[in-house]
Amino acid sequence: MSMDLQRLTSLLRQCIQRYDMIAPGDVLAVGLSGGKDSLCLLMGLAALRRFYPVPFALHAIHVDVGAGMSPENISRMADFCVAQGVPFHHVKTQIYQIVFEERREKNPCSLCAKLRKGALNQKALELGCGKIVYAHHRDDFIETSLMNLLLEGRYDCFPPVTQLDKTGLQVLRPMLYVQERDVIGFARRYDLPVVANPCPADGHTRREDVKRFIRESRTQFPGIRESLFSAVTALFEENQP
Repeated sequence: MSMDLQRLTSLLRQCIQRYDMIAPGDVLAVGLSGGKDSLCLLMGLAALRRFYPVPFALHAIHVDVGAGMSPENISRMADFCVAQGVPFHHVKTQIYQIVFEERREKNPCSLCAKLRKGALNQKALELGCGKIVYAHHRDDFIETSLMNLLLEGRYDCFPPVTQLDKTGLQVLRPMLYVQERDVIGFARRYDLPVVANPCPADGHTRREDVKRFIRESRTQFPGIRESLFSAVTALFEENQP
């Protein structure tokens, strides 16, 4: 059976409380790409907000990289946010033109991500948000840790909470306990208005290679995902103040 809203809010709450993510009066900016992960996160946080013992506010920010996102898709995202009772903000940029046309990056993902984060952070600060919320789920944590090990020779992963010294913002990743397969089921169950990623590099990245590697390794190592997740959470425990 697919994950329902009650289960999603429970998993979000567990992570938020475990890593002390939200303080009274916090204003959170959710990075909304239009993909299944960020839509799931926004719906879960909007529901959690209604009964969470600590009051907090939400804004949804979509950074449009200029890769051909249609007005219809922007409207679908905006309507979804209205239905959740969350203000929607559309930030137009020329990131696609900079990365793909002007600089013609052979490995565009790193620069694109850096520019998107910069635009998101700037808008969040303008709105008075103190914290940015990303929709990285359990599988993202696992894949990132393995990517760092295989490609950089170090075992590391982005933590559930990150302090950005330059801006004073905090980055939160409260979907640590949510599996990608549950997000897929949730999106179908609630008919989320998922928008296709217009980026030409989508599906042709190192992350996709690592996804494939883990999937194919399950034949010989059935518990590979569980072991990798245990290693990631142990890493967080070691670094927890």
